[in-house]
Amino acid sequence: MLKKAKFGILILLNLLSINFITASSLLIPMDKTQTNHLKAYGIAFWILQQNQEVSWLLNYRGGSFLCPYNETFANECAIRDVAYQVLPDVQAAAILQKIAQPDINMNEVKLTKAPKIAVYSPKNKLPWDDAVTLVLTYAEIHYDVVYDEEVVNGVLPMYDWLHLHHEDFTGQYGKFWANYRNADWYKEDVRQQEAMAKKLGFAKVSLLKLAVAKKIREFVSGGGYMFAMCSAPDSFDVALAADGVDICDTPFDGDPMDRDAQNKLNFDNTFAFHNFKISTNPYEYEISNIDVNPSMHMQNRNNDFFTLFEFSAKWDPVPTMLCQNHYQVLRGFMGQTTAFRKETLKPNVIVLGETKAFDEARYIHGTFGQGTFTFLGGHDPEDYQHFVGDNPTDLNLFPNSEGYRLILNNVLFPAAKKEKRKT
Repeated sequence: MLKKAKFGILILLNLLSINFITASSLLIPMDKTQTNHLKAYGIAFWILQQNQEVSWLLNYRGGSFLCPYNETFANECAIRDVAYQVLPDVQAAAILQKIAQPDINMNEVKLTKAPKIAVYSPKNKLPWDDAVTLVLTYAEIHYDVVYDEEVVNGVLPMYDWLHLHHEDFTGQYGKFWANYRNADWYKEDVRQQEAMAKKLGFAKVSLLKLAVAKKIREFVSGGGYMFAMCSAPDSFDVALAADGVDICDTPFDGDPMDRDAQNKLNFDNTFAFHNFKISTNPYEYEISNIDVNPSMHMQNRNNDFFTLFEFSAKWDPVPTMLCQNHYQVLRGFMGQTTAFRKETLKPNVIVLGETKAFDEARYIHGTFGQGTFTFLGGHDPEDYQHFVGDNPTDLNLFPNSEGYRLILNNVLFPAAKKEKRKT
């Protein structure tokens, strides 16, 4: 009889053990204990592609990810050197219960579907790299490359999220003319841009770029998510403001610009910026005064930092998602557009990160129609001053980059279950 009782207890313990194994959760921490923050986003994206929801735990251990345990998921984490923990469901439930408390600035956001990603980028090789394509490749997140022809032909509605590569939507070729007009890469870029404008029925490259900017505006207005860095944010808004106005001088399109162009700008057309002044000097490596004075940053290189704002995770989940990080103060980095003058920001724009000492915004977000846009100043978060011709950053050396995390926050947040805005 005693043997039967012991045998029954063993069976019960085995059943409990099996239940413990099957009823468990996979936690991917995103605080300083994470071995590879960048690939962790790729894991979250990959799990979504396996038709499994992921919980993004805002402000919990740096914005950790939680999903039901699956041996395949755990193995993939190990393969990609991503730290993870297996938690019994009772412990995972306790974490979620803590996060749900109204007096704690945390939130659980359900990620339900992997967004389809497009990167607007030229097909010809240019002597600089793009931070977004670098980190998407490193994180093993798939994306498609589209450019002017695809955009004009209406491909954007096929995608959820669009990144704008280092680009000049004003048709002034990045204002590189003064320093690089005799370089082979510059001449080839001009040739290809002009050929594409002609192919698509536009008399000038500036008119083609304006048409592309309008297509992107339609994409966002219809519910798309758009992210841009470096020269793309201000050149995009400048191009839209200059609709119907020639702001390109002779070196760029063969005829003089409209000398009254500044007064003809229409700021109602733009996403983020207004009341800015365009640069009319073809020798100046600036598109407008939206960008801050770069010399200010060069003089303060060793003290160039910006601070992420802390938002209410329960009432402002979108800006909270975009600011998830294991550091609140981040190292600054330069670009053709390094940061945004606050006086040029429209009132509805949300500042996500700022350099208070310079009174400038480094990271901003807003809505347009049914969609959103996010702009980040600078060119490469791990290369303070990236020059034309510099080698691409090797992200194997920066797996925990807090700056690159901002990019991946933007890639992932369109996967969040859409809820009614609380603001």
